[in-house]
This record gives sequence, structure tokens and C-alpha cells, in this order.
Amino acid sequence: MLHIKGRVLVGPDTGDAAGDIRDELWVVDGRITFERPAGARDIRLIEGWVLPGLVDAHCHVGLDAHGAVDDSTSEKQALTDRDAGALLLRDAGSPADTRWIDDREDLPRIIRAGRHIARTRRYIRNYAYEIEPEDLVAYVAAEARRGDGWVKLVGDWIDRETGDLGSCWPRGAVEAAIAEAHRLGARVTAHCFAEESLAPLVEAGIDCIEHATGLTEETIPLFAERGVAIVPTLVNIATFPRLALGGEARFPRWADHMRRLHERRYETVRAAYDAGIPIYTGTDAGGGLAHGLVGQEVAELVKAGIPARDALSAATWGARDWLGRPGLTEGASADLVVYDADPRADVRVLTTPRRVVLRGRVVG
Repeated sequence: MLHIKGRVLVGPDTGDAAGDIRDELWVVDGRITFERPAGARDIRLIEGWVLPGLVDAHCHVGLDAHGAVDDSTSEKQALTDRDAGALLLRDAGSPADTRWIDDREDLPRIIRAGRHIARTRRYIRNYAYEIEPEDLVAYVAAEARRGDGWVKLVGDWIDRETGDLGSCWPRGAVEAAIAEAHRLGARVTAHCFAEESLAPLVEAGIDCIEHATGLTEETIPLFAERGVAIVPTLVNIATFPRLALGGEARFPRWADHMRRLHERRYETVRAAYDAGIPIYTGTDAGGGLAHGLVGQEVAELVKAGIPARDALSAATWGARDWLGRPGLTEGASADLVVYDADPRADVRVLTTPRRVVLRGRVVG
């Protein structure tokens, strides 16, 4: 049994929500209660500032730069996220079977989007199902059944004919595929860097866009009107200059485009926030990027101009609600992180959790 005492941040405490801050909670049989247990003994006391387990809404467990990895490597990835306080992961595409993680009490909870679905020769080798538009509906249906309520498309990539980013799917094919996913109860998200791929996907009914570096003053109102979320993955966008340098000899137009998207990344995210577009944290860990960076991603959102409490919500209360998972509520699984200082005052404390509690057990 645990007694968590200090400042329990049940919600964002915006001033209009009663009970967003509690002084204490208890963990009994792995579950949260705000009522003092009668006759309790052998209670471990933990003190500090408490948040729900953080959310990395875009990562890849079971994947590295070359494709699927073995179970041992997947375990290390999941443990790294856990130790950083990320206790709920939305796996935005992986070729590895990581269902065995669900049976591990010491590993984060994962919401899977199945495997990436990409156009032939239009994505990273060994990552995706590479298909043509006539097969898109069938593959989306299969991943909708295989995943945990999400399907992941690759919306744009380098077009070798133009030497620049280009949309991958005809409008009709993606409309039919998204409609089929929704019929099966799954939401659809898509990798998108470029400008031109966004409006057709949003108009086709997509639920989320990953990266979204191509947002403009023309497409931002469309996202806001339709309520389409974005996961900016700013810690990944920081790698664009290096990627551009490596590819400019072969694709100079693409390299210049990537640099321009990088230069305006903070302006893009702030404009999306100002327009009311839902924004959630994701790191894109597991490809060429290390796991355990969710705290840095929250700090990047703040650097982009998002207020600290809203940036925190993008990784906690708001993100959990968006993904349909509970936070610090009566009877919920005790998945929480404890810090030495108030994360609302300085989000950088997220990178140094004092204690990590998963399923009611202190694991870090």
C-alpha cells in the first residue's frame, strides 16, 4: 500500500475546475483511492508533486533505423520510456509483434496503430507495408482489426520524379480507406511533412496528423474546424537539418524544403495552438531517435509558445482523455509520476522523475 502525499495534480487547475489539486491519495491493490483506507498497515509514504503517467503519443516500440528489432531490444525501449515517466505509449507503427508486453506488469501500456501503410518505395525500407492505392482499403481494414483502435498511413514522402516531398495517395482511395477504418471503430493518423498532403487527408475525414510541419494559414482553419489533432514531434523535427545535409546531393529540392519546414517549426505549432487545434506530445522514438524523450518534447512545446499547463496537458490529462485512458481518478490503475518540484512552474522537471509508479508498484 502506498500513501502519496504533497500536491496531486488531478487536472490542469485552470481555475474553473474544482478538485484539480488534491493533497494526497492512496494506492490499494494497485488502484487509486482518495479515501483513507481503514486499518491500513505497512504503508509506504511518497511525497512530491504528482502527475498521471506521461503519454508519448508517437513512438515506435519494436523498431530501429533498420526495421523490426528482437524482444530484448523492444524491452529496453519500453523500460527507457517507463523510467522517463512515459507510462502510456501510442505506438505509431511498428513491424514487430509487441503483444507480449501487455502481459508484463512492469512495462508501459501500449496503444498500437499496427504497421505503417505506405506507397511502394515511398518510405523507409523494412518499416511499412508498401502497397498501391487499389489495396489501401484492404490493408487499412486489416490493421484496424489488428491494432488498438488506430491505423497509421504514410501521407507523404520523397517523390523521386520531382525530387521533393509529395502526397502518396489519391483522394478517392484515402477517403474509402478512412471510411472503412471508422466503420471498424478505428481512428486514422498519417505521417505528413509537406503542405500539399494535408487538406485532402483532413477533408477525407482523418483524425490526426503526425509532425504536421506543413501547416499553413490556409490549412490551419480547416484543422480547427474539423477538430483534427496534431502530434508535432518537435524533438524529431530538430533532426531535419542533419537529414537535409545527408540527402541534398541527391535531392536538393527536398533538402531545401526540409530546412524551411524546420526553420518555421515553432511558428507553425504556435499558430496551430492559437487556432484551437488539439496538440499532443510525441517523440517519434524508435526509428533513429532514442526513447525516453517525452520530457524534452513538453519543453519544446513550451519553447514554441504553448503555455506550460497546456503543454503538460498535452502529455497528461488531455492526452489520456484523447486516447480514452484514465488519469488520477478514483479506482483507476495507479500509473503516476512523482517530482521534486512543481512541473507547472518549470516543465524541465519532467526529465528527472523522483518516483515512477506503474500498476501500483514503485518501478523507478
